Amino acid sequence: MNQVPTIKLNNGTLMPRLGYGVWQVPDDEAEQAVGTALEAGYRSVDTAAVYGNEAGTGRALAGSGVPREELFVTTKLWNGPSRSWGRDEVLRAFDDSLGKLGLDHVDLYLIHWPRPMREDFLAIWKTFEELAESGRAKAVGVSNFRPADLDRLAAESALVPAVNQIELHPLFPQTELRALHAERGIVTEAWSPLGQGKELLTLPEVAEIAARHGRSAAQVVLRWHLQHGNVVIPKSVTPARIRENLDVFGFELDAADVAALDALGAGAAGRRIGPDPSVFDV
Repeated sequence: MNQVPTIKLNNGTLMPRLGYGVWQVPDDEAEQAVGTALEAGYRSVDTAAVYGNEAGTGRALAGSGVPREELFVTTKLWNGPSRSWGRDEVLRAFDDSLGKLGLDHVDLYLIHWPRPMREDFLAIWKTFEELAESGRAKAVGVSNFRPADLDRLAAESALVPAVNQIELHPLFPQTELRALHAERGIVTEAWSPLGQGKELLTLPEVAEIAARHGRSAAQVVLRWHLQHGNVVIPKSVTPARIRENLDVFGFELDAADVAALDALGAGAAGRRIGPDPSVFDV
């Protein structure tokens, strides 16, 4: 079994550097997929209310036999546009997620999107402060927040997000945002760390590095993340790929490899695959 290293969050909580993501995994498939990941050696699982698979994920956690203290479970508040997010609404959503997961606490709870046009993430964060204080969320953070959003939180709250989970891969390296995280003690976590495989994993630059190391393209890209200090949550439902994505601690990219992958995202903004947080409000 691979021993996944951890990173210490700004409140002292230890988080595995590599976890298993379940975005787009249907609930009736989540139990088997997460079970396979846990059997392979993953101990961090990332889900979200809007994914609709917290219940299946919870069944896998319960059936795995892995002690709760060895698991790191992340879920997210779906702060969608269809309701006003006051304290009671946030607490109800949190309790609903805990119930589906079958847990009495989560290790990390995130605001899923900033939705800056709605002006409500500051109020939501006040309730996140309460959840963190209670221990029912061992750490709290955000997802898809831009520098401006983090600045607004910092102006209103002394609690610094433990994590900002963002779209991040060599084609969209988020250099400015990662630097801001490092300055403020926020861990950078990458969603779609493999660029959803649409283009990134077929690039000749990636293939060349992979061939030289005797590794897959996905392993090379995950290694790039780890050497930049990012936490990663690759998703697959294929057992062989689930295991392959975990097997990235037995080799290291050299400086030229890292520079070649860095160069893929050169340009003013890189290439975003997912929604733009400045306008996303669906």
